[in-house]
Amino acid sequence: MAIPPIWPIEIWVVDNASSDGSSSMVRDRFPQVHLIENTKNVGFARANNQALQVCNGKYILLLNPDTLVVAGTLQTLVGFMDKHPEAGGVGAKLLNQDGSIQVSGHPLPTIPREVWRLFHLDNLFPYAEYPLAKWDSILAQEVDVLKGACLLLRKSVLDQVGIFDEVFFIYSEEVDLCYRIKLAGWALYWVPQAQVVHFGGKSTQQASTEMFLNLYLSKIIYFQKHHGQRKAQVYKLILMIAALSRLILAPFIAFEHSSHRQTRLSLVHRYRRLLLALPKMRDYFSNVV
Repeated sequence: MAIPPIWPIEIWVVDNASSDGSSSMVRDRFPQVHLIENTKNVGFARANNQALQVCNGKYILLLNPDTLVVAGTLQTLVGFMDKHPEAGGVGAKLLNQDGSIQVSGHPLPTIPREVWRLFHLDNLFPYAEYPLAKWDSILAQEVDVLKGACLLLRKSVLDQVGIFDEVFFIYSEEVDLCYRIKLAGWALYWVPQAQVVHFGGKSTQQASTEMFLNLYLSKIIYFQKHHGQRKAQVYKLILMIAALSRLILAPFIAFEHSSHRQTRLSLVHRYRRLLLALPKMRDYFSNVV
């Protein structure tokens, strides 16, 4: 990634106990980079916080390791923040490797939106997601939540609302942070002129079932934290119904084309694990501040 020489920049890399020699590569090839090496995977929120607590600067860019920043993107994001003092944070248009658009932001989760999403009703009408592909490609849009894969934030905003809540091991931590930023009166913008290729999920694919369970555990914690335990219990019931519906329809997978069959069976296995894990997830409520 080319760094404009006119910008004073400090770069922090947090290695979350990788085993592929990444930290050695950073240390040897980029001695100017501040490197934090964890001896175990402490989770996305806590790892980011390790750098957030010590970095300086007017703006802080959170950037996933599985990304490729398109030329001019950083200048575009910083320029937008400079021109919009009401903006607490901005996010780039995230792209798949083939150039198709990824989910780069979405509305804040609610119980109705989660029902809509779990039963794929956005195919009929976008409610749980934004129709990003139909939005103007040069017009910034105000959004509720920006994805943490590429997220530029004002340090003054983080000083005001706090950093990531470490009760979230992985997933929903940026949703929680965006909620707090919006609650404090700041705006969040999706800036499509800024583009980042996000190879997406490479680190989580190593333990896909575990990450699938973490996804929904984090959502349960989010609902409990911001909407109360009753809403969280309602959400757990909805998850149970969604999981049971997948299991009931599982026999029909045998009639699907073989190219889709294994993917469907893997998903059914994950929903079966979710159904078994849901009763135990209540133990995490006591850890929420």
